[in-house]
Amino acid sequence: MTLFVVNIVLALVWVVVTATFSLANLLFGFALSAFTLFLIREQIGTGGYLSRGGKVLSLLFYLIYEIAASAVKVAAAVLRPKQELKPGVFTYRLMVDRDFEIALLANLIGLTPGSLVFDISEDRTTLYIHAFDCSNPDMERRRIAEGFERKLLEALR
Repeated sequence: MTLFVVNIVLALVWVVVTATFSLANLLFGFALSAFTLFLIREQIGTGGYLSRGGKVLSLLFYLIYEIAASAVKVAAAVLRPKQELKPGVFTYRLMVDRDFEIALLANLIGLTPGSLVFDISEDRTTLYIHAFDCSNPDMERRRIAEGFERKLLEALR
């Protein structure tokens, strides 16, 4: 059971115990149970869902930034009269190992203009990525590892 569901159940228990069925009492019970869960977070082995929400927002803002930066990079390359691009394919070794995380990472990479994940190895350890400009594949690997994958792991684990 996730902490959010536990928080809702505790808030409902608060409403039943106090026998005051109102929205204000439910919200007070929710805040009280959230504070209680915050106090015992070390005993239950979690950092809390509020901190995880911040990490999910951080991933979302990073995605928006990467989409904008990549769009500008692709637009500048298209508008340049002399093309110095080296499109190509590179491999990326995954740190994530769950199917959901792999699918989400592949979609995050594919959402940024100029890159496309077109295959995954059978053992689910490597992504095959086509890049609009693959002149420096090591930099692209580092950008994915330090950006999308790191933020994804922070948000989901």
